[in-house]
Amino acid sequence: MEMTGHFSRMARNNLWSNDRIYRAVLALQPGELEAERTSFFPSLKDTLNHILEVDLFYLDMIEEGGEGQKLFDRFVALDTASALAAAQAEFDRRLVARCDGLSAADLDRRVLSDRGEAGQIPERIGDLLAHLFIHQIHHRGQVHAMLSGSSVDPPQLDEFFLDYDLRFRGEEVERLGI
Repeated sequence: MEMTGHFSRMARNNLWSNDRIYRAVLALQPGELEAERTSFFPSLKDTLNHILEVDLFYLDMIEEGGEGQKLFDRFVALDTASALAAAQAEFDRRLVARCDGLSAADLDRRVLSDRGEAGQIPERIGDLLAHLFIHQIHHRGQVHAMLSGSSVDPPQLDEFFLDYDLRFRGEEVERLGI
């Protein structure tokens, strides 16, 4: 499989994993989304907003949207699980479409990455995507761990890529159209 295919599959895994996380988050009891927890960010709500905000930042670079660091100033944190779930699903579908449209040449193309006081750093699109997916996985793991201390069981997130996995997750994959 070439790298464009890999990134398309990673984008689909991202959509599937976030869908599973958000189905759990939507089942939380009142107050649990905002409840203080031990993690990099102090709550599920803060962590989920961070994931979305950084996703938008990296996709802006990849799409050469020109927002850069201004995106952080304009980002309005979402207060409800349903608003976060809808915004993340919209982003995830946009990311799938972007990855599906990439060529091998696109992955090697450099775009400017706005690093504030450090300046505009040219980065390869493939490297930005790899970072975006690692960032997602890192913080989604924190959400998963925080759910362990809630009224909702954290969902299984590592059964996606193998044919074996589809025996158990095929309905979800079909429902999401991925």
